[in-house]
Amino acid sequence: MSLLEIGGLTASYGPVQVLHGIDLHVEEGEVAVVLGANGAGKTTTIRSICQMVSTKGSITFQGQSLTGKSTSEIARMGVAHVPQGRGTFADLTVVENLEVGAFRRKEKNFSSDYDFWFGIFPRLAERRAQLAGSLSGGEQQMLAVARAMMSKPTLLLLDEPSLGLAPIIVQDLFQRLRTIKDEQGVTMLVVEQNASLAFSIANRAYVLEAGAIALSGSADELKNDDAVRKAYLGY
Repeated sequence: MSLLEIGGLTASYGPVQVLHGIDLHVEEGEVAVVLGANGAGKTTTIRSICQMVSTKGSITFQGQSLTGKSTSEIARMGVAHVPQGRGTFADLTVVENLEVGAFRRKEKNFSSDYDFWFGIFPRLAERRAQLAGSLSGGEQQMLAVARAMMSKPTLLLLDEPSLGLAPIIVQDLFQRLRTIKDEQGVTMLVVEQNASLAFSIANRAYVLEAGAIALSGSADELKNDDAVRKAYLGY
């Protein structure tokens, strides 16, 4: 059984159905990416896993159904979500944000964790006492990832991590995500419009169009698919 399995997933906002029978899976230790244009249903896919929208179909994580569970229950099961727009606690410091991320852990001394994540994201080390709301967009995204990882998740969900960031910051962020993948071995599901960067860290890929899976396969297969290259890679 895959770590995350989704079958026949539909999702709606009131009377408006956004997802139309999605099937996807993510294996333990891999990075899967969901590509698609604006409005394709990428963010709704992530929100469906966290049960933030009305869904039908099956969503199982480590063999357990997520359907009907609260977002806090899902977080305690080991699923961490970095939402679109970062979602840091603006009135808390960098360190306080990291501490909030560790809410599901029983131990209370996180100094070694802080040191580790400040090593991954050195800019945060320089701003550890600064309020999150005063950080740049790139720094807030780094903090959001580090805060999510403070819970020691089994599955990390990332919703458009490159959105609104300068290209040089995006390159740096994805290098850090590769480091997390290699050193932490955490499974990731990444929703992203920047296909080139997404493929740089992915094992598996899905292309979402109008709320349905149009293409799926290994990252190498899709990266070399003519339709994907023309639509998302520009050549």
